[in-house]
Amino acid sequence: MHRWITIAAYGWLVLGGILHIVIDVASQYLRSTRAPGPATTLYYGLNTSYAAGQIFFGLLGLLLVRSSPELVSTWPIVTLSLVASVCWLVIGYAWMEYWEPKAMACVFGSLILAATLTR
Repeated sequence: MHRWITIAAYGWLVLGGILHIVIDVASQYLRSTRAPGPATTLYYGLNTSYAAGQIFFGLLGLLLVRSSPELVSTWPIVTLSLVASVCWLVIGYAWMEYWEPKAMACVFGSLILAATLTR
């Protein structure tokens, strides 16, 4: 059970990051919904780096689950995952106007806590 919840947590993070790039960056860029300027550049940069961080962290977690499942259960990995989730929440509440990235980070943190409780 622990392995499947861990796979779901990191898989959710990868999926959330991909959806974030598609919805908040690519679709708005292709539809030209934002006027060119420094604020638009900052918007695209923040959202792209936020989503890329989620994707790469999730892929690293999935790689760890696949190659060394017992390592993912150790307290440093769990702590790092929870701290990452809290950091994404802080960034989301401080600088993002949409609620979806915040919900994605909350679900990831909840799944990591569930995986920790089932080990």
